[in-house]
Amino acid sequence: MNRRKFIRNAAVVAGASTLPAWYLEECLAQTTGKYSRSANEKLGVALVGCGGRGTGVGNAAAYYGEMVAVCDVDDAQLAKAKVNWPKAKAFKDFRKVMEQKNVDVVVCGTVDHWHTLVSLAAMRAGKDVYCEKPLTLTIDEGKHLVKEEKKSKRILQTGTQQRSDPRFRLACEIARNKIIGELKEIDVYLPAGQRLGPFEKKPVPNGMDWDMWQGQTPYVDYVEERAHRLFRYWWEYSGGTMTDWGAHHNDIALWATGFERSGPVSAEGRALIDMIPGGFTAASEYELEYVYPNGIRHRCRSTKANAWNGRVVDPDRQQHGLRLTGTNGWVWVTRGDIQASDPDILNTPLPSSAERLYKSDNHMTNFIESVRSRKKAICDAEIGHRSATMCHLGVTAVRMGRKIEWNPKKERFIKDREAAATISRPMRKPWDYRMV
Repeated sequence: MNRRKFIRNAAVVAGASTLPAWYLEECLAQTTGKYSRSANEKLGVALVGCGGRGTGVGNAAAYYGEMVAVCDVDDAQLAKAKVNWPKAKAFKDFRKVMEQKNVDVVVCGTVDHWHTLVSLAAMRAGKDVYCEKPLTLTIDEGKHLVKEEKKSKRILQTGTQQRSDPRFRLACEIARNKIIGELKEIDVYLPAGQRLGPFEKKPVPNGMDWDMWQGQTPYVDYVEERAHRLFRYWWEYSGGTMTDWGAHHNDIALWATGFERSGPVSAEGRALIDMIPGGFTAASEYELEYVYPNGIRHRCRSTKANAWNGRVVDPDRQQHGLRLTGTNGWVWVTRGDIQASDPDILNTPLPSSAERLYKSDNHMTNFIESVRSRKKAICDAEIGHRSATMCHLGVTAVRMGRKIEWNPKKERFIKDREAAATISRPMRKPWDYRMV
């Protein structure tokens, strides 16, 4: 393709994608396509957690190798996985997966409260890990993962895939290079969670190990609405959309500030509506404000304009995404869209001296390339831990309905015993660190 045709095609695609032509040309020039999946380099892939999201990232990983093992505590989920990958061995206990010599990489697509133990087991068994977000259930879990990644020298990729989207990378490069002046404020909007209940207990489905599904969390009778996709609306297993979507948009806010390996110094929040007794326990509607060491204020609010998966429900109300506001303008970015207060902010190429960020345009490809090169993935354990920590701080501030102060260097709350108690949670035996 000659240069004139290349630029013309880039401009057409840029118009459709809202990326400026210069940036799209730069991206295309640096893109080499999907990583090689030659027969001699095929990776043995194992999927732990075979639900919808797990299956999606499992398919992405299996492109680069062969799915050799699938694991789930629910026979119904395992049966679906066997349809997708009939040659894969099936397991109900992930520890058996880690014993398989033909497994090179593990994809963790479980519910949130199993992410840490599965990832620890994989790294200790010499496997590299792609773990869905949020990386952890608690701040303390993240410390364990960062330590193990360093000790084992394994690759861990956190599934915060917006870091592999050029729109979000461009927005952060604009902010960090002060194209909008000094960054002063960030406004993040997350889809509101669900507020339903009360729910009735039911018999445990045949073939489901309900005890192991609950793992470290307090044992309760089976309630259908606790399991599978709806788990995220229970504080016991997750943190609502604060940890579900916050792990994406608040993660980008961290990236834009340059504090992605540190974090804010305070968070102050409140729930906007009471949850229904006997129903979901994670706040569905909320607002809070983080403050960074340099004084940047970061507001985070829920919006009912989007469904749980980001789908537009009300196009006339505030959509999910984030706005970065500086002294000379702003940038708005969300999935599929980037805008600015002045077109020149986007249309003017960054200077040659500009700070450029880790480039990845495909999250799974970046993971596989890291597995091959042993270079850290774009969302390594510390990045995933700091991103999750920010979400956990937000959940804590909202649940307490007040301000909490945080030392990101020491990873401790400041003179706050009540908040300090949330850094870890009691882990129900035998589903604690000793099991892996």
